[in-house]
Amino acid sequence: MNSTSFMTRWQQESLPLVAILRGITPAQASEAAEILLSCGFHWLEVPLNSPEPLKSIRLMRETVAGRGFVGAGTVLTVEQVLQVTDAGGQLIISPNCDPRVIRQSVECGLVSLPGVMTPSEAFSAIAAGASALKLFPAEHVTPAIAKAFRSVIPQEVACLPVGGIQPDVVQMRSYIRAGANGFGLGGGLYQAGMSMALLRERAQAYQHAWLECVE
Repeated sequence: MNSTSFMTRWQQESLPLVAILRGITPAQASEAAEILLSCGFHWLEVPLNSPEPLKSIRLMRETVAGRGFVGAGTVLTVEQVLQVTDAGGQLIISPNCDPRVIRQSVECGLVSLPGVMTPSEAFSAIAAGASALKLFPAEHVTPAIAKAFRSVIPQEVACLPVGGIQPDVVQMRSYIRAGANGFGLGGGLYQAGMSMALLRERAQAYQHAWLECVE
């Protein structure tokens, strides 16, 4: 999915947030997917440094079916892209910008969201065919820096801050005003071993915060 196609699809999202489920196990995968779908989340990421991540991706993809997108995070190699593809993944999300990983993701027909923290990385990712850009870590890519990025990055390329994003209307709104198109949510949404009831509570908190931001 090229950046223009991704942006068109992304702008149709009522909740343009990626749920990052680092540490999730296959035993929780299907239930977590159903909870997140019920809270409006349609983009689900299982980082590859989770227990049996490919199994969780398969289970979540079966659960989500045509209702959303499931894929892998912390993808660092071409070989991992191929493994995720075989598991039915639709997203390849990385903490870094590796053009080889991006190109392989594109070749496999997957959504590619590489991590970038400098303009040089951003334009390298765009040139390799990235679907969108993950501004990571957001603790360092402040709203002021995100605004500077947005002034030079083509408008058809979505920018999603990831790292330290809380269900905080003030924080979210500051990034949105700087030009962010949504967010990736990690530890503030899910932590390994947490109950599914708490996941629902946190997912609803992010849902409400986003809706308040865009009112």
